[in-house]
Amino acid sequence: MTYRRKLIEVALPLEAINREAAREKSIRSGHPSTLHLWWARRPLAACRAVIFGSLVDDPSEHPDDFPSEQAQDAERQRLFRIIEQLVQWENTTNERVLDAARAEIQRSCSGAPPAILDPFAGGGSIPLEAQRLGLEARGQDLNPVAVLINKSLIEIPTRFSEKPPIHPDVGQLRTQDSWRGACGLAEDVRYYGGVVRERAERRIGALYPPATLRSGEHAPVIAWFWARLIKSPNPAWDGPMPLVRSFELSSRKGVATWVAPVLDRSNKTISFEIRTGPGCPDGTVGRTGATCLATGTAVPLSYVRQEAKAGRMTMQLMAVVADGPRGRVYLAPDSIQENASRSAVPPLDVPDTELPEQALGFRVQAYGMTKHRHLFSNRQLAALCAFSDEVRSVQSLIVADGGSLEYANAVVTYLAFAVDKGANYWSMCCGWHPKLEKMMSTFGRQSLQMLWTPVEANPFSQSSGNFMGGVTQAAKCLETMPATQKPGSANQVDAATLSGGVACIITDPPYYDNIGYADLSDFFYVWLRRTLHEIYPQLFATLLVPKRQEMVSEPFRFGGDRKEADRHFVAGLNAAFDCMREIQLPEFPLAVFYAFKQSESNDEGVASTGWETMLEGLLRAGFTINGTWPMRTEQSAGLRELGRGALASSIVLICRPRKVDATLASRKEFLSALKAELPGAMRALQQANIAPVDLAQSAIGPGMAVFSRYAKVLDAEGNAVTVRAALSLINQVLDELLTEEEGELDPGTRWALAWFEQFGFAAGPYGIAETLSKAKNTSVQGLEEAGLLRSVGGKVQLIAIEELAASWDPRHAKRLTVWEVTHHLSRRLSSGGESAAGEVLHEVGGVGAPARDLAYRLYLLCERKKWSKEALAYNSLVVAWPEIMRQAAQRSSGVAVQQLMEA
Repeated sequence: MTYRRKLIEVALPLEAINREAAREKSIRSGHPSTLHLWWARRPLAACRAVIFGSLVDDPSEHPDDFPSEQAQDAERQRLFRIIEQLVQWENTTNERVLDAARAEIQRSCSGAPPAILDPFAGGGSIPLEAQRLGLEARGQDLNPVAVLINKSLIEIPTRFSEKPPIHPDVGQLRTQDSWRGACGLAEDVRYYGGVVRERAERRIGALYPPATLRSGEHAPVIAWFWARLIKSPNPAWDGPMPLVRSFELSSRKGVATWVAPVLDRSNKTISFEIRTGPGCPDGTVGRTGATCLATGTAVPLSYVRQEAKAGRMTMQLMAVVADGPRGRVYLAPDSIQENASRSAVPPLDVPDTELPEQALGFRVQAYGMTKHRHLFSNRQLAALCAFSDEVRSVQSLIVADGGSLEYANAVVTYLAFAVDKGANYWSMCCGWHPKLEKMMSTFGRQSLQMLWTPVEANPFSQSSGNFMGGVTQAAKCLETMPATQKPGSANQVDAATLSGGVACIITDPPYYDNIGYADLSDFFYVWLRRTLHEIYPQLFATLLVPKRQEMVSEPFRFGGDRKEADRHFVAGLNAAFDCMREIQLPEFPLAVFYAFKQSESNDEGVASTGWETMLEGLLRAGFTINGTWPMRTEQSAGLRELGRGALASSIVLICRPRKVDATLASRKEFLSALKAELPGAMRALQQANIAPVDLAQSAIGPGMAVFSRYAKVLDAEGNAVTVRAALSLINQVLDELLTEEEGELDPGTRWALAWFEQFGFAAGPYGIAETLSKAKNTSVQGLEEAGLLRSVGGKVQLIAIEELAASWDPRHAKRLTVWEVTHHLSRRLSSGGESAAGEVLHEVGGVGAPARDLAYRLYLLCERKKWSKEALAYNSLVVAWPEIMRQAAQRSSGVAVQQLMEA
């Protein structure tokens, strides 16, 4: 059939979208991500842009209105300006901006826009943004925690929109006409959250006594620092052996504070004191083993695990941090604090569910933690049960105050999320950030790791991890909800069995074996079930989150059989794409977010089972890829993330049904088309400043667009070329393109690149350097004079980034090379930020662009060699490039103004 191309199939203001999506990661107040944790949540800005672009026509589809290319481009620029406003966080509640976007959608859809369906709704970003744009939003997921999150975003707020609060103190607040959207519901969440806190404090407040300061005054405790202990295996010390990752409490400049372990050898005990200044000792446990503090004996982790599984791992209070009159106060533990914790007795109905024997990202079972309750101390269990009970009991109070039972259930739902927020900060898998001096939650990553120095938060404090913090966050989220728009629907549905009405599908499918959502979300499910089972009996019908149908390649669920796990994932994903093909409205493209790393790389090439299965599912279902966009959806990659191959972007694939008359092609024809079309696509991506860490991922889109347009691609023997083989060819052509760019570089840079690929920044033989220099039409002596290398004692070594001279001035360089410009830009960025790098870019002028291109090449080389430190430097340079260019342009304009004034 014929269809009108949508804007997303032609052009998008990618830089503006990515800038706002990256900025959104640091926004907390009112952001839906603060309502409840979900892993790998897509930024709202990217979702809004994709939805808008998927529904709005490209101007080329209206030649009567826009007869020339110039007119069409002018209209695209107008639509771009709408998107650039739309993606800003500050405009999520700006009705003027939102109405402009809604009007464009209505115009392109002839007043009848489709429903937006996300069959893998997860954290709810896509359905929420569909509702914000005035569309019918349908969020579906198999996971009950995800379903409840989606209900809280798109169902409940619209049900109670424009309603005033009902609590008894409402008369002291704003006038009735100020309760727009879900603000009335938000006010009641705040009020009844306060009631829950007061009741819980009366019940368990004695378990959280204040600290006694050195002045004799009392101050509320913020957190308690614990050390795990086992018995030393060395008979010379028949006493406890603390397993402490770090003794550091605060690393703030000028006030470094740490814990000093004190041995009592006569009584075979260990106590702890608080010290300040230098001298903090090293921790006693790490990835490879532990050390007995008393004897210095090296202890393997196998012994530690053995003791822990036998129930012989204990805990000892190490330090207390209080909220003093002038900031954090660190105190040694006293008997009052010790006894308060030890006296806690959790109720009998604590969730007694089992942790999986093995699961993706889980490590705690090896240390005897086999139940969810083992992740918490007795005091934490008592607190979670108390808050859960009081949230349930406040339901009757809300009804007594004049609220309906349905309304009371809504308030209770958001308060249950605050309890879950507490669970994330009240487990013995929480740590402490010495620099920021604040609690870190259980799930800093999508894993459940053993924590050797757990930190226990105070739910009644005013610091991170307190109960009212979760209540306030829930209320602020409600105030930003598009509650006056069309009601949405969130349902528990297996994506492999989708049925029902047609819709426009925009989704973010599971990533092969990256995240085990079901196992992870059990951590929250057990507490939500305890609190909300009577309100949502169908959603919480099982003891734990359903796992049998979850689309993840999890060998542990198949007796360790990876092939069987893969078959399960492929079958589920194929079935899901088949269902989507039936439901997807033909007038609109299918948009698929995907952020799985091509992890199976080596010197021979790159492939990916995750990408392979996803693409095969799309092609098998009859889709072809006709547009791809790399969108910034992940946290900026740091050194550790780059070492793990973490991505900064998702690739958004825009898919249409394959034409019924699609032809066959030979492998040679496919390769020729690939070499003809991929260079332009990659240039466009680089101009859009795609991060080097995402370049190979981004090449998949335009490459598979070529592959998927054919009914089949056949090799010389007449066999169909597989998706895996196509991916390898795409990466091969990408490497060739980057290698070809080397021919445009100066001889010194080409020499340095070839040397770097063999030796990195390490020293190598002078003879090899001299031979290579002749091949590159340069000389070792000339390169040394140019400042690229040092030559001493028959060895040659490239000068590392951190060793470059701070006084370097490109205007006085004898031989300015792209290599040294790239590395001096990186050095200035690291030491002085974008402003300092902008000064260099201003000075080097036209050499700047090839320097950035070289950073792409160097990043991919370092990634293949697994040189994480260097890879981070090159990736950071490209990611910061737009701001570096802006800083350089400011200097250029300043020089021009100065010249005019002098004239």
